[in-house]
Amino acid sequence: MILDIQDLRVSFQNENGACTEVVHGMSLQLGKGETLGIVGESGSGKSVLSLATMGLLPKTAHASGKILFNGNNLLDMSERQLCRIRGSKIGMIFQEPMTALNPAMKVGAQIAEGLHLHRSISRSEANKEVLRLLDMVQIPNAAQKMFSYPHEMSGGQRQRVGIAIALALKPDLLIADEPTTALDVTVQAEILDILDDLVSELDISLILISHDLGVIGRIADRTLVMYRGNEMEQGDTERVLRQPAHDYTRKLLSAMPRRARASLSV
Repeated sequence: MILDIQDLRVSFQNENGACTEVVHGMSLQLGKGETLGIVGESGSGKSVLSLATMGLLPKTAHASGKILFNGNNLLDMSERQLCRIRGSKIGMIFQEPMTALNPAMKVGAQIAEGLHLHRSISRSEANKEVLRLLDMVQIPNAAQKMFSYPHEMSGGQRQRVGIAIALALKPDLLIADEPTTALDVTVQAEILDILDDLVSELDISLILISHDLGVIGRIADRTLVMYRGNEMEQGDTERVLRQPAHDYTRKLLSAMPRRARASLSV
């Protein structure tokens, strides 16, 4: 078991010192090579859950319970220890790569940055690895594109660069937070197929966060449905989509366009 979250509770303190709990006793497990989809509307707590797993909650937040990653509780670690794990063991793919990428830095240099920071590697070796990663995420003309700035690339290409950055240090776990929201349907499908192929080829684990059951249904092995910081249901994706146990899941399904419901690949 690569990730075992037990009774996770996250609360935020306001300027008056009062605390509001936004994640209520969440538990989940993720095996090696498995994809877990986390679905819910805005405000359901799914992104807070991912930030807690990365150790990126703001100082106003307090988390309790356990987040066991390869058997070690991330909530007991110092910031220095967490920095060693982020990127090298847990990679993050963000919703909007244009804000995640440095607009003044060529994309190849941004991919190589983590390699230089965490590994003893020469410039030529780093460039070879950057090209390999760009090929892996299906960037056309990778040798030229590595010298492009983010604004010179399409949204789909920028997201591919974000995936390459997350993969650069060969993490055991990828967390993709709404990675396809800003993309059109065709590019969205391409990005999901890339993620699905990478999980299989590299034998890594993936947490895919989305508000869209169609996205989750395309590649997730298991699905967790959240609402207002609570688990509504959790289980095999096919079962959740075909025989939802909770009214909230049924509402999410009924809110989908009929064509999207019919295309769920379960």
